[in-house]
Amino acid sequence: MKYLSAFLLIFSSIIYGHSQKNKPKVIVGIVVDQMCYEYLYRFQENYSKKGFKEIMKNGTNCRNVEYNYIPTYTGPGHASIYTGTTPNNHGIIANSWFDRNVNGLVNCVGDNSVHSIGANSIYGNCSPHRLKSYTVTDQLKMTYPESKVVSISIKDRGAILPGGHKSDGAYWFDYQTGKFITSSYFKETLPSWLIEFNNNKNCFTYAKTWSPLLDLDQYISDDESNYEVVLPGKTNAHFPYEIKNLMTTGNNLQLFTISPFANTLLTDLAIDAMQNEHFGESQNTDMICISYSSTDIAGHAFGPYSMEIEDMYIRLDLEIARLLKFLNKTFGKNGYVLFMTADHGVVPVPQQLVDEKLPGGYLYVDSLLVELKKESIQFFKTDLIDNIVNLNLYLNQERIDSIKGLTSNEVSTFFKNFLLHKKSVKNVILGKDLTNHSITDDKWVKLIRKGFDKKRSGDLIIMLEPGYLPEKVDLSPNQGTSHGSGYSYDTHVPLLWYGAGIKKQDLFYPINITDIAPTLTHILNLQRTGAMTGQPIIDVLKK
Repeated sequence: MKYLSAFLLIFSSIIYGHSQKNKPKVIVGIVVDQMCYEYLYRFQENYSKKGFKEIMKNGTNCRNVEYNYIPTYTGPGHASIYTGTTPNNHGIIANSWFDRNVNGLVNCVGDNSVHSIGANSIYGNCSPHRLKSYTVTDQLKMTYPESKVVSISIKDRGAILPGGHKSDGAYWFDYQTGKFITSSYFKETLPSWLIEFNNNKNCFTYAKTWSPLLDLDQYISDDESNYEVVLPGKTNAHFPYEIKNLMTTGNNLQLFTISPFANTLLTDLAIDAMQNEHFGESQNTDMICISYSSTDIAGHAFGPYSMEIEDMYIRLDLEIARLLKFLNKTFGKNGYVLFMTADHGVVPVPQQLVDEKLPGGYLYVDSLLVELKKESIQFFKTDLIDNIVNLNLYLNQERIDSIKGLTSNEVSTFFKNFLLHKKSVKNVILGKDLTNHSITDDKWVKLIRKGFDKKRSGDLIIMLEPGYLPEKVDLSPNQGTSHGSGYSYDTHVPLLWYGAGIKKQDLFYPINITDIAPTLTHILNLQRTGAMTGQPIIDVLKK
């Protein structure tokens, strides 16, 4: 027993913050939507000294971090970062999915039992009620109720899922008014400081002309590209973008959120929130969760090798530098801990891959659905397909049961064999095999299993070959890109730690995205949360 006690004493002495007095005043969680790992390095020459470079130089850089499930979308990413577990446990299997009970799509944070606060808007009917586990922010609030938790983003899911069920405020962008709103799940009125912020600082006051910040010869990327989406109101995908003029045409506020000015607005909101919610003034640690969404919205339109994305990150670097300056001035360099990661990466524009004779292409889902329904009617004499959503094929179980002698396994196997003949399809996994572990767990099956929820996922899960994307229809020439796979371009993301007690070091061993929340539980001296399956990153915690 005395040897065990000695071991525990030694272990506790090397681990960060094992006493209340050593806990930081503030935790800052930053998620950059659709940030590939390489962006830290590819654009590094044009970063300032006080933003990304400062964190990389004087913090812990986890350089081999990956998502450990499929699919890699925004909703599952944010939920996994803050719960410390995968979608098969927390239930957020996608941004939206097909719900058999309503025979239609549901938003991962949609909730018609609540209403918008801050504007009479359809974008406010949201809550975390579909999140099955609870977050590290929930655990902080349960353990220390006086701790403040605020979560902000342009996207509803980017604000709601990190803040969890018990946040003091989750605020997201309203595409009807251009202001930040919440829902009645969280509170009945906006705080006075946010009302004032919305009146003085909103998309109409921040929108301006988006031109390259630097001289053109300083960019790696070329502004001439055939692989970028042409925005409404534009005749080409070239700089400059007159954001205010574009967004006022048809009141399309989406075009504000595709610009870097939305990141500036969000940074200002974060600073205002910490000031007005009196962060760092109590004995308990407060936590702010910031999710920068414009990087993803622009990334879908322009792709990872565009000048627009390069300029977006050069400008975001300045926002990070501005945020660090505020944190240092307000809380002191030893008063906070910051982590920064991404909710997923992105595949290069598949059309570009095809044109450059690299593996890649498209699976056109609408055409495939028509084809599958035709095959079903021809072979089974009736349509047994409900929908294809997120490469999940949903069967109509009621119709299958109505056909004497027909089994779900027979139907699933038929469609699996049909799909496997498609050039773009790497594998098809049956949902029943994921629940009864009847198939060999190669890497890809393991990833799919961790992203599978029996009640929410489809009956068959389609996995595409590398470089391929599902698209609704063929809009040749195909432009823009997306994400969602288990391949490294979607799973390999940055993870940086910075601030009080964080060492200067690079870590190259494998780390899962689900290891972030367990690490935070030790920094905050909290109990592990709900269905947490990740493990703490010990080298982040060592003094």
